[in-house]
Amino acid sequence: MPDDSGEQIRKIIHVDMDAFYASVEQRDNPALRGKPVAVGGSSGRGVVAAASYEARVFGVKSAMPSARAIRNCPDLIFVKPRFEVYSAISQQIRAIFAEYTDLIEPLSLDEAYLDVTGDLPGLGSARAIAEDIRRRIKAETGLTASAGVSYNKFIAKLASDHNKPDGLCVVPPARGPAFVAALPVRRFHGVGPVTAGRMERLGILTGADLRDQPLAFLQAHFGKFAGYLHRAAQGIDDRPVRANRPHKSIGAERTFHADLTDEEALFAALDHVTDAAWTRIARCGACGRTATLKVRFADFHTITRARSLPGGFEDRPAFAGAGVDLLRALLPLQSGIRLLGLTLSGIRQPPEAMIEDDQPALPL
Repeated sequence: MPDDSGEQIRKIIHVDMDAFYASVEQRDNPALRGKPVAVGGSSGRGVVAAASYEARVFGVKSAMPSARAIRNCPDLIFVKPRFEVYSAISQQIRAIFAEYTDLIEPLSLDEAYLDVTGDLPGLGSARAIAEDIRRRIKAETGLTASAGVSYNKFIAKLASDHNKPDGLCVVPPARGPAFVAALPVRRFHGVGPVTAGRMERLGILTGADLRDQPLAFLQAHFGKFAGYLHRAAQGIDDRPVRANRPHKSIGAERTFHADLTDEEALFAALDHVTDAAWTRIARCGACGRTATLKVRFADFHTITRARSLPGGFEDRPAFAGAGVDLLRALLPLQSGIRLLGLTLSGIRQPPEAMIEDDQPALPL
């Protein structure tokens, strides 16, 4: 159905697997069911890649240092990640998606956007499609998925998190602005803890608070991010679902509370950053040619150093080794370091799929 301007209203589903890695481990090992489980390394320098819902009750979450996770939950059970298994299940789930639409934009192994405006299976509504996809995933993998259904990607992603786990939330166009207005701004995609803190100091706590700010005010405080925030607060997002969306780079960085000068502390910090970066890289099944180290010194001067492999970095040891070599080349330090980052780029991707725009309308 077109809107008042004659534009085609998209029907978008965001599907997000529930605690994917941890749920796979609990599915495959009945002894783990109902117990707090973390996927990742349990060593002092390990990082949690994923946590079961039983572990999340104790505040355990992804990217948390393992030592802190254990302090939060002494009974936490660590399981080594099996990315080859997660990748195979992800492909199984994407095969299900492909029976409902050709427009699939994976964000990682465990979540994706689907544009179902065309109603390929003839189920009559986006809600019905989302319900059938969730049913199929449960029946064929033994895992649960949550889904958000709406008229754009921004709200669909918010909606998928609304009734987790194993939930469905539908937000039609008439409800979109009110749905966004009622949410805390920290729930907005792209608003991290630092930005949320800045907003709180400005008195911006909810979508409604954000909506009521003039664009000029947001530009003064948030720069280029202001346009996105201004549109999002009104429930506006014009981005299409892009099949085989290319990743330009994937990585992680960490800012330290105190500047680091000790070499042992620096390499330990880099190991944490590498863990976080490789978790994201493995989730996407990515392979890239270039590893880039980012270093910000105490005076905020920032440099990058890169190393490339013609065949690409296909495993963590090679990627981590490049980071270590790049950091070692900067020693001895002339100044303390306040931030370290490690990124993979030159990522190999399949050619982007053609997108058809002449699809018939489908009600939510």
